[in-house]
Amino acid sequence: MDFFETIMFPFKWLVSAIMVVFHDGLSSIGMPAANGWTWTLSIIGLVLVIRAALIPVFVKQIKAQRGMQLLQPDLKKLQDKYKGKTDQLSRQAMAQEQMAMYKKHGTNPFSACLPMLIQMPFFFALFTVLSGITTAAASGKGIGAMSHEQVVQFDESSIFGAPLSATLLHGTPEGGNVVAVWILSIVMILAMTASQFITQKQIMAKNMSEEAMASPFMKQQKMMLYILPIVFGVGGINFPIGVLIYWTTTNLWTMGQQFFVIRRMPTPGSPAAKALAERRAAKGMPALPLTGAKKADAEAAEAAAAAALVAKSQRVQPQRKNRKRK
Repeated sequence: MDFFETIMFPFKWLVSAIMVVFHDGLSSIGMPAANGWTWTLSIIGLVLVIRAALIPVFVKQIKAQRGMQLLQPDLKKLQDKYKGKTDQLSRQAMAQEQMAMYKKHGTNPFSACLPMLIQMPFFFALFTVLSGITTAAASGKGIGAMSHEQVVQFDESSIFGAPLSATLLHGTPEGGNVVAVWILSIVMILAMTASQFITQKQIMAKNMSEEAMASPFMKQQKMMLYILPIVFGVGGINFPIGVLIYWTTTNLWTMGQQFFVIRRMPTPGSPAAKALAERRAAKGMPALPLTGAKKADAEAAEAAAAAALVAKSQRVQPQRKNRKRK
């Protein structure tokens, strides 16, 4: 067992154990053990467990993102302060001041990537488990917490005629429908990349303040908006269908989660925050104290929303025409 396999073994065991628990539970209520939909629901159950466990990390991510966006004006001043200074002492001083600023506000640019970084070992573990299904079934072995019998059941399972262990790049196992594998893989890859693009797009369009939109940080966000879907789209041809189901489901979870956050807990100063203030003002409710917002910003947002509501509700009265006297 090499170093990588040693590190991945506990993740492989945990991933396969969660799938087995859901599979056994679904089988106990009457679903066929070797049916592809039973294993598909087990993979979806795996997503729900992992993403539910990551909710506290996601909350920290939101706070870190808010902090980074609120820091953009100060970061811009710091960059202007050291603009044109390329000597080592200046670069070192700038880095120290930047780190001190992150520490003071309790944020850093790496916090935004934390949920994805935590998910990656589970993703690679699932990829390893599903990629080795056919080999393990032929050699009479189990994988992780899956017994040999369960490995054989998974290897024989399919949805719409496409085996869950099949990949677009490496071909279809014996007995599988090649056309079904191609169609289902392409549909899942498109769904996976589209959901990821929509998630990032709605953040940039609705949940960023004007300062954040004008910052250098925004250029990186725009690059990631197009690069990440392309990377996962190209990589998807190498993923087993079971992994595509996992990644598409987790992307849909992220998209729904971001929609909820943008609507209910938007970034201060963003279009979504103004829309929330208007909705609350229309109902006669006070403005919420948004995470990371200053009191003055919250009061200004509330006043602006109330003014906008009044302006919308005011109706221009038609002028009465003077009647001609007979």
